[in-house]
Amino acid sequence: MLIGMVAGEASGDFLGAELITALRERRTDLRFAGIGGPRMRSAGLESWFPMERLAVRGYAEVLRSYPALWAMRQALKSRMAAARPALFVGVDAPDFNLSVEASLKRRGIPTVHYVSPSVWAWRSGRVRSIGRAIDHLLALFPFEPEIYRRAGIPATFVGHPMADEIAPNPPAYAAREQLRLPAGARVYALLPGSRASELRYMAETFAMAARRVAERVRHPRFVVPFASRETRQIFEEALFRAGANELPFTLLFGHAREALAACDAALVASGTATLEAALIARPMVITYRMSAITWKIMSRLQLQPWVGLPNIIAGEFLVPEILQDEATPENLADALVRVSEDPAIHQRLPARFAGIHAVLKRGASQRAAEAVLSCLKPC
Repeated sequence: MLIGMVAGEASGDFLGAELITALRERRTDLRFAGIGGPRMRSAGLESWFPMERLAVRGYAEVLRSYPALWAMRQALKSRMAAARPALFVGVDAPDFNLSVEASLKRRGIPTVHYVSPSVWAWRSGRVRSIGRAIDHLLALFPFEPEIYRRAGIPATFVGHPMADEIAPNPPAYAAREQLRLPAGARVYALLPGSRASELRYMAETFAMAARRVAERVRHPRFVVPFASRETRQIFEEALFRAGANELPFTLLFGHAREALAACDAALVASGTATLEAALIARPMVITYRMSAITWKIMSRLQLQPWVGLPNIIAGEFLVPEILQDEATPENLADALVRVSEDPAIHQRLPARFAGIHAVLKRGASQRAAEAVLSCLKPC
């Protein structure tokens, strides 16, 4: 029996792989095909197109890539329609997946969307169009299902798989030993994003912020995990332009969790990595930069004051957010040094992060698998 699946970036690849594993534990007759990254392929997905082509964020950025994305989506729709999967699961990537889901739903194929689009943050009018595309929604956060139920859309809160995987507040020394970081260093994790498009906007700012931190802190060490060779190359070029290539950097492929566990504080591009840092219980500064056009549009549509997931879940500014024009190297360095050294922050944050961890730890992949299997019958 074939299950269609599509993920569009590293976080979706993780969620999709965990779901495939949980489904295979329950049904040995299932096959999986669509679009996924290395984790989903390792779990058993036959990927028809490279996932990296979908890793584009922002209005202006998507417009530049639109012809190629449109062609790939049309080809995927045709191939899925011909394959007639028993069910299709779109993992996040709503701007791509909802169109695919709507097309398949019209053909009588049950559709599930895993990860709610951020209708609680911006573009709340999308709820009705989401309902026309999907039969069931799997929500990562507890406040999401009620939004969909009010619109008549079945939704299940499954929790977040990262909360199931990550031990709360892991000891820093173990991660530092694993990464061979020098004893006595003040360690800063820099996570400038998993997409090449994000690095092009933020890499140089992160590099220059590291220079400012190094001017103020004794024995700093900067740890930077990357999702691909392309993103590492973009960052290395930014280090050279910023005159920061002589600073003590440890550049990694993957190992984002180890980098976060090892650090005294993290500078994180807004996204799933902010939740990862909160589950590991490390102080952080959230930042983001994008094209001026995209920022202007999104600012007008924004429904709440927070963009970082820890702050959204908490309903308050647990950690600082420094965005767009305010995200200068000086501002980021000041905030990063402060959150790493302020005793009040280190006393307050762990308990608040532990509360987030407890809410999200629900056996997410198992719950998601049960919901998906229930949709093999009429949802």
